[in-house]
Amino acid sequence: MSTLQPHEPDPYEEVLVSPRYLAGLGVSGEASFAPVAHWPRHDLGDSPCQLLVTSPDHRIRIGWFGDDWDIWRFTASPESIGAPRWAASFNHLTAPEIVAGLTAALARDYAESDTHEDDARFLERPSMYWRSALQPLLDAGWRQGGAEPGVVKIIAPDGQAGARLDRRYISGNEKTVTLWSGPPGWGTRAEAVFTAGTPSHLIAATAAAMTITAPVVRERHMLNDDLKHLVTITPVTPRTPRPHAAPTPLDVRRTAVTEAVKRAARTPRSAADLRATAARSRTAGTPRTRPHTPVPTAAAPPASPPTARHPR
Repeated sequence: MSTLQPHEPDPYEEVLVSPRYLAGLGVSGEASFAPVAHWPRHDLGDSPCQLLVTSPDHRIRIGWFGDDWDIWRFTASPESIGAPRWAASFNHLTAPEIVAGLTAALARDYAESDTHEDDARFLERPSMYWRSALQPLLDAGWRQGGAEPGVVKIIAPDGQAGARLDRRYISGNEKTVTLWSGPPGWGTRAEAVFTAGTPSHLIAATAAAMTITAPVVRERHMLNDDLKHLVTITPVTPRTPRPHAAPTPLDVRRTAVTEAVKRAARTPRSAADLRATAARSRTAGTPRTRPHTPVPTAAAPPASPPTARHPR
């Protein structure tokens, strides 16, 4: 049985990770479904789509494909059994807290919609202005870059996240907007992809979730080794200082010598000093009492965040 060395961090220690777009999936995708926790959930068992969450009228569908490349798949239709007007997907490296930006926006849109009308905001046509979808990135200080004709590229200040918007699309089913983070590679790059018919404000809500500076909680072993040098990691609970070791016999002797020297420094040197000290002791008033020192109480330990459950 292996044991941790004193200098080795506990792999199961909870830590705060920033930026969140490099924090990865974590223990599960449950955080992504929190805004729609009140919607119907359909457990599909061992099928490729293990969990299906729908709006009450089934016009919005969110599928969880836990063993696939694209773990989350979103669609929205004018009718419960109609063809999707738009679709979006998030791969297995995306932080659930970022996916929650989209589910929260969909929950708001649905709450404000009329199930008997086709004017729900989650079905509206995207804006013809690309900034409507990516403005939150620019507001957060991300910069526009690239010189590819018909393509808009925006890059995060650290160069480790960005967006790509293709303005040359023809069909509403083509993938035109990609939000990404991490270096290129199957095990390092997170991607969220939206088709051309996706309402601009839904893409903007997802982009805004990427710019939130608050860290997210992960366990150390959940972090990708190839990304650890790109993130800031802070323990959730500060480490407790090691207790002082018991004094050795040499320490005891040194302390005794030090105290003896201090007493000698306070001892009167002359006969006159001795007589004055004796006189003060005879005329001294009521003895002094030691001031009371309250016993320190231990602070209550900080509450640990609840462990997320796998949505399955």
